[in-house]
This record gives sequence, C-alpha cells and structure tokens, in this order.
Amino acid sequence: MKLQFKVQQYQTEAVDAVVDVFAGQPFADGVKFRIDPGKASAPTLLEDAGLRNSAISVSAPQLLENLHVVQKPRGLPLSKSLVTSPAAPINLDIEMETGTGKTYVYIKTIMELYKRYGWSKYIVVVPSIAIREGVKKSFDITADHFQQLYGTKPRTFVYNSSRLHELERFSSDAGVQVMIINTQAFNATGKDARRIYEVLDDFQSRKPIDVIAANRPILIIDEPQKIEGDAKKASKSLTALGLFNALFALRYSATHKIERTKVHRLDALDAYNKKLVKKIAVRGITVKGLPGSTAYLYVDGLEVGKGADFPKARVELYVQPAGSASPKPKSVRLSKGSRLHDISNGIEAYKDLVVVDVDANQDFIELSNGERIFAGEVTNDLTDDAKRRIQIREVIRAHLDKERELYAQGIKALSLFFIDEVAKYRDYTREDTLGDYARVFEEEYEAIVADYLGQMDLDEASERYRAHLTSIPVGKTHQGYFSIDKKSGRQVDGSVKKTGETAGQSDDVAAYDLILKNKERLLSFEEPVRFIWSHSALREGWDNPNVFVMGMLKKSDNTTTRRQEIGRGLRLSVDQHGERMDNPVTVHDINELTVVTDESYTEFVTSLQKEILESLSARPRKASPDFFAGKIVENPTTGEKVAITDDQAKQLQFWLTTNGFIDYEQHLTDKWISRGDIDMPPMPAGLDQYHYQIAELIDSLHLDIPAPTDGRKPKKVPLNEVNFHKREFQELWGRINHKAVYQVEFDSAELIENCIQALDKSLKVTVMQYVVQKGVQLASLEAEQLETGEGFKVTTTKVEESALSAGSTVKYDLLGEIAEKTQLTRRTCAAILTGINPATFAKFKQNAEQFITETARLINEQKATVIVEHLTYDALNDRYDSSIFTENQTAQDLSKAGDKLSKSVYEYVVTDSKVERSFVTELDTSDEVVVFSKLPRGFFIPTPVGDYNPDWAIAFREGSVKHVYFVAETKGSMSTLQLKGIEDAKIECARKFFASLNDSADVSGVQYDVVDSYDSLLQLVGA
Repeated sequence: MKLQFKVQQYQTEAVDAVVDVFAGQPFADGVKFRIDPGKASAPTLLEDAGLRNSAISVSAPQLLENLHVVQKPRGLPLSKSLVTSPAAPINLDIEMETGTGKTYVYIKTIMELYKRYGWSKYIVVVPSIAIREGVKKSFDITADHFQQLYGTKPRTFVYNSSRLHELERFSSDAGVQVMIINTQAFNATGKDARRIYEVLDDFQSRKPIDVIAANRPILIIDEPQKIEGDAKKASKSLTALGLFNALFALRYSATHKIERTKVHRLDALDAYNKKLVKKIAVRGITVKGLPGSTAYLYVDGLEVGKGADFPKARVELYVQPAGSASPKPKSVRLSKGSRLHDISNGIEAYKDLVVVDVDANQDFIELSNGERIFAGEVTNDLTDDAKRRIQIREVIRAHLDKERELYAQGIKALSLFFIDEVAKYRDYTREDTLGDYARVFEEEYEAIVADYLGQMDLDEASERYRAHLTSIPVGKTHQGYFSIDKKSGRQVDGSVKKTGETAGQSDDVAAYDLILKNKERLLSFEEPVRFIWSHSALREGWDNPNVFVMGMLKKSDNTTTRRQEIGRGLRLSVDQHGERMDNPVTVHDINELTVVTDESYTEFVTSLQKEILESLSARPRKASPDFFAGKIVENPTTGEKVAITDDQAKQLQFWLTTNGFIDYEQHLTDKWISRGDIDMPPMPAGLDQYHYQIAELIDSLHLDIPAPTDGRKPKKVPLNEVNFHKREFQELWGRINHKAVYQVEFDSAELIENCIQALDKSLKVTVMQYVVQKGVQLASLEAEQLETGEGFKVTTTKVEESALSAGSTVKYDLLGEIAEKTQLTRRTCAAILTGINPATFAKFKQNAEQFITETARLINEQKATVIVEHLTYDALNDRYDSSIFTENQTAQDLSKAGDKLSKSVYEYVVTDSKVERSFVTELDTSDEVVVFSKLPRGFFIPTPVGDYNPDWAIAFREGSVKHVYFVAETKGSMSTLQLKGIEDAKIECARKFFASLNDSADVSGVQYDVVDSYDSLLQLVGA
C-alpha cells in the first residue's frame, strides 16, 4: 500500500502564514560562494563551488507589516517586533495540534519558500531519535507527492559524524537540500557529538559546523519545547544552534513552552471543531462498594435489540461450576427480572439480588437493594491482574465493534497496547513464550469472538465480516514491537533515557525502524496482525493512522500527560487505497479513538480536559475592544474585506453588554453560548452585514472543550422493520434514492466580467520596500567577532519604497501562476487581466507576489458563486440500496436519544440540539405524519463544495397536507447570514438536486427545504 496525499486548505494556510511574512523578497536561486576546501590532498575546482541561501533583503519595518497582515485574519496578537533568540535573528512560531500533519506542513513550507524566494538549504532539528526517524520517513513517503506539485523534491539525509561527505553535497548541490539532525548529535558530551565542532583530519582539517554555517541555512525546529529549555535559562541545544548561522528559524509544535513570534495557530480546539483529528471515546473502570454484600459484579455494557427481553446488560459475575470447589468469573447477559443467586448457581453473596431495571439510555442496571451499577463500574475491590484482564477484554470488544463497522468500507482497524515491561507480553521461560498479558489476551479473544459470532446478524455484510474474522488464528492476530537483542534474537526492553528532556523515551533505533518499516503493511487486510503490543517508552514512534483503540496496561506516572498518551492515535485513518478518510459528512463517524484506561471515565476526562484547557491559555478570553479592533471581516455579498475600526470595536462591546451577552469581566454569558434558538438583535450600524463572521469571532472566545464520549454508551440502533416497510416510506425512498452526477456549464464572459469588477473594487497589495544600511569595519578585531559576524558596525539605516518594477529583477509567469491557482485556462485569465483598470494592473509592479495571490483568491471567490448558480444535476439509473439503513451503521449514544419512537424508521433517534429534539418529538406525535427517518450517513448528494447528507425524510398522511413527501434540513436559525458559507452552498445545491428529480419524475415529487421547527415544516407542506 502507498499512502496518498492531497492539498488541504488548512495545511496551505499554515504554509502561507510563513511564506507571506517574507513577501517582497526577490527570487534568488542560490548565492554562489566558495566552499572552504580545507587541506585537500589534491587541487579541486568544481567541488569548491557552493550555493547558499540569499540574505533577507526585505526591510525590518516591511517584515513587521507583513507579519501583521498574516496575524490579523488569524486572530493572533500583533507582534511589536520580530523576536530574536540564540538560535536565529527571526523566529516564527507555528502551532499545530498533534495529528494534523505538522511534518507535511513544514516540508511543503520548505518547497514553497524555495519556489517563491529560491531558498534551498534547510536543517530540521529534532529532540529525539524517535522523531528523527519519523521525520525521515515522512520525507520519503511524501517525495512523489511533492515531485508532482513542484516538479522537484527535497534531497534529505540524516546527519552522521562518520558520513561527513554528505555535508559537501549539502553545500554544493542545487535544488532543495535538507539535513535532519537530532540534538544529541551536537549538544552531548560524547565523542561523536563533539566531532561537529572539531577540526577533523578526515574532513580536510575543517570543522563540520563551519561548513554547515556557510550555507546560511533555515532552521526547522520540531518540538522546540523539548530543545530550548525555559524562559529563564536557554538550553545547551538552543545556544549551540546559534553556531549554525541560520537565516531564520521556524518553530513547529502543538505545545510551545516559550512563544516568540506566532504566525499560525491550529490548537486542540480548532483541530477537533474542523474535524482534522479523531474524536475521543473513553472506557474507564470504576470500583465501588455494594452495600450489605460482598458480591462481585462488573457491568461490561448494555445492548438494545428487537426482542421483548431487551435491553440486556453484559455482566461478569462469579459462577459456581458443578463439581468445582472454587467459583470462576463468567460473562452473562442479564435482563429485567434476572435473579443473580440462581445464575451464580447458589453463591451466597448474590442471595436476594434481582435485576429490577435495565436502562439502555443512561447505561445502568438497578438491583433489588436499590443500588445502581453503571457500565464500566466494578463492585468491590479488584486486584491489578483482574483490572488488566478487564482492560484487555475491553480493548478486544471495542476493536471488534469498530472493525465490524469499518471492514465493509475497506478500512483496517488496529489496536495498540502500551506496557512497561516486555516480560508481561513475551516470557522466554515458558514453552509457548507467552507472557501473562499475552496469555490473557488469547483467552479473552477466543471467548469474545465466539460470543460475537453468536450475536451477529445474518445479512450479507455480516457474513463477509464473519468470514474475515474466522480466517485469522488468535496466535497471528497479535504481535509485539520491541527492541531485539542482537545476540539472542529475543525481544527485550531496550535502553530508555533516564534524564533530560527525553527522559522515559527509548533511544533504540532498531525498535523505531521496525515500527516505521511496518507502517504501511499493517494497514493491509492481507496482514493478519490487528493487535499491537509495544513498550510505553516507544510511544513517540507510533504514528499509525489506523490505531482506533489504545489500551494503557501500565502504571500511571507523572512524566506522561494524557494528551501525550492519546496523541499517537489522533491522526485520521486511511483505507486500503491509502486515501485519507476525511469526508466532512462521515469523518467523526469513522474516526473515533477509544482509550481503555484503568481510571474511571470521569477521572480520565476531567484530567484530559484540564490539560487541553491549559494548552489553550494563549487564546483570548475577553470580548474587549482590543480583541475586535483590526480583525478582518468580509462582506458576504460583495466579497469586500474590511478591518473593524476602534470605534466599531467599542460599539460591539457595548452591544454585547446591553444584550446580556457578556458579564462585567467581559466574559461570554450563557445567554450568548446557548443563543441558537433566539432571534439575534441587530448589530451596531455598519456591522450587521458581517453578522455571521463577527459571531464566529465572538464564539472563538468560548473555550468549549469537547468532552470525550463514554466508549460504552454507543450502541447500534435497531431498525423498526414495520415502519421501514410501510408503503408510504418505500414510496418516499423510491423517489429520493437516485444517485446523481452534477455538471457546471456557465458563460465564461459572465465569470470574466464578475472577476473584473471584483478585482477593480477589492484588489489591495502593499508596496515593496528596501533597506539601505551603511556600516564601517571596527578599528580592532577579535577572531571571535569574525566568527559571529560582528566585525562591522551599522552607522545608518534608511527604508525606502521600491520604484523598480518587480519584473525588472524577477521573471514571473503571471498568466501561468494565476491559471494554476484558479484552475482556469490561460485564455480566461488573460481576458480578466486585460479587462481590469490600468491602475489595478499597475499594482503588479508594487508587489508581484501579493498581486498574484490576491488576484487568484478573488477570482476563486467569483468562480464559486458562478458554479452554484449554474449547477445542474443528472439522475443516474444507479440507486442507493436499502441496506445503507443497517450496514456500516455507527453506534450511537442513546443518552441523547430520548424515548423509543413509534413512527420512526429507527427505534431511537440521537439528536444534537434542542431544535432537533423538539422536532423529533412533534414528528412522532403528529397526526399528519405517517413515518419519518433520520437519513443514514451513507445517503449523500454530491456537490462542488463537498458531499451533503440531508437530515430527514418525512412521509405525511395523504389528504392532510399538500406535499406528502418531504426532505428537511433542521437549523437553529433561518437567517442566511447565520448559515456557514459552505453549508449554505450545499443547501442551494440540494435544492437543485431535488428540483431535478421532480422534473424527471412521472409522479408527484419530493419537496426539500430548511426548517427550524415543526410549525415551519407544516407551513411549507401546506397543512
């Protein structure tokens, strides 16, 4: 399998944040210099020629202005200056949450900086061997992707003091050159680490650091918080980086300890809300006493089904086997009325205990003594061994639940166990070499699979999964990834760092090599391994996207946060073709990471949310005038962007105060946070047209950290077969289940005219500037001053606007660049550019790079508008099968479902808002409604802005309304300004889709519209 990569907007934004800081920098494809040949044994000619990065020629004031242009639309505090550090004169911070493709982003940033400015020499600095090996792997697997995008790819190598000839190539070769180095290679006291600073005979009597520094490289610092020390004292690594003579440093991390100049933020909250990482579910274990009894009970989970004896609870209790002296634990299914004393074969501890209630919505059973035991709770004390067995069992159950759901979609599920001692998995003193945990795993796996097969449905999808499940022997489905002893060939614990920033982590290259080499193979169904065991010290090496379940079978410690523990499983999964599963409609149905912990659900979630909250400390929290002033908002009609003025910022704060949306400390109140169902009062004059964007700004002040779900709560919702097969629903389903394709045919002249108007009205670029500095050499010089570049003193500095045409120094393929960025023909782009006012086109001379970027952006906005306006659909003969109502159905949390429904195709419906809950209740109790259904995720309408999944299909009683068949989208607000741009575009596309179905149908069609209540629905259907 080969992983596939694609250009994603959120990653492009992170790239642009860096590249745009240097807008106005002329392109220079390497500055030639003479490489120090050292004491060569023979004269050299061509080998002495090197290519180094050109110096930054953009003035400091212009860089600061560029920086503010980058920071304003991203809602970042405006920097007062460009912050220096011992590592570099300019330091830019890029904050990206774990799992969002940080390494991909900085590789693409490297390529874009090379493309735009010609900078070609880069050094990636990492804090550990684990990260170094992962980074090298990322460069390797993305090479073809970047070759396609840029027509070239970076040449990378890992610095090794015994392979110094690679430094020669780094200095002399053209194209993008990247050296990857871990801090131990230049900050440690060992012999190998010291070589970088020493005059070496085998390097022509030169110092490697001098050869590196001559290139004026750009530093990419990966995880700087593990490298730089703290604010009070710089680390040895940070100080040593100053000797690399960097042009500037780019600092990438999810958790910056020290912030310098932040240009981009994609934190944990952004990543989750934008659906860029997996959502998290937790299966915890809570130990509680059972009053008046010593009975052991463990409530594994609850099940819903179609029979009268449902819901049922999976419960482990002790049972007295016939002819045996000691009781043994056994998993059973209990329903209301189950007598525990009888089921246990007479064990005294269960006497008089009867199940009086099984509540599938709230996930508990209630006993006759009044005690409620919730899923995940264990009565009475547990030994560590018993707790680990429960954890292993829960991992297996969670895995099978997820695997069954994903198998039909071509996605392989992996589960990962972290342990702190190899002997618990692999014991070489035993004949079968199974450690205690591996033995428990095989016992539990075989028992659970047998039970699982017995509970499976007999439909075609279940049969395919059954065949897959039974084809994998238990001994081949789990494997350990540990260090290998070279002499014995046995798995061992390996070496672990005991001190420093990487304490608790392995520095064993062989173990990481094993993990990384098997990354793609593990994603294939042909590889039987699904359960992986690894040492907790190797956690940084694991970055496999298809880890869906993690079991922490180790003692808790203070060196690892919960965010770190789950970070390895947050990346979005891929299918058998290597395609990322990131469709916005289904991304969080597919991508859910279940963490099985020995803490209670509440303890784990509370601690995790606290850690996330602490990581968001830099986010603004107050709706102050300073927060609003300068923020960029866009007119949704004209596309014009404006900055909020100081006066408007004060008016906004007053508006929020007078409407009770903020308190006296300027924090958001519950009235704003839960405003979804109320009509919004008009905003101050001049701002109401930016209503939605300003509301988004205000929402960003509310740190609504999504709580991980309880992994035991989701259950598959049964289909109500009677409602599903009702004539009215089958009639409705037959009308809407067409698959379709869309096409866009529009008049190029219309697009050209719209673009010309938009460019003449809205195109803005900043004027390029240059700086002239005069200086003199110091009267007396020390060798140290020459080494640090301090042999000259600046006497005067002058900043002036450039009067030169950009084209006089740099050649741009103007038409080609705009055509590439807009996916329009060169002919169309030429018509647009020749049609704009001469004054507009003259802005190209002021700043060519920004002219191209802004022109492409404005054209794309007009293109999107025209596409939706001229969209047409053609229904295909192919239709969605009815099986999508049951196959690949994701389990759902029934605590959000309310009571069982009488008119729904599904017996329960999970809702996300008060609007939806009220809507469902009225649908189910209305005389006019015959049957309705929440449409399954598998049903979607293709649109140019992404697939769209409508909410509801409703069949009314004939004669009670004008339009019997209706498809509805429920929204808390009917105002177009309050619907997100893409969401609004999808709705407009859906209107055209259903209109096309009605045009082609021989019978009465289906109405489609957006509603905010059942009353508004009745008005639309003509009740």
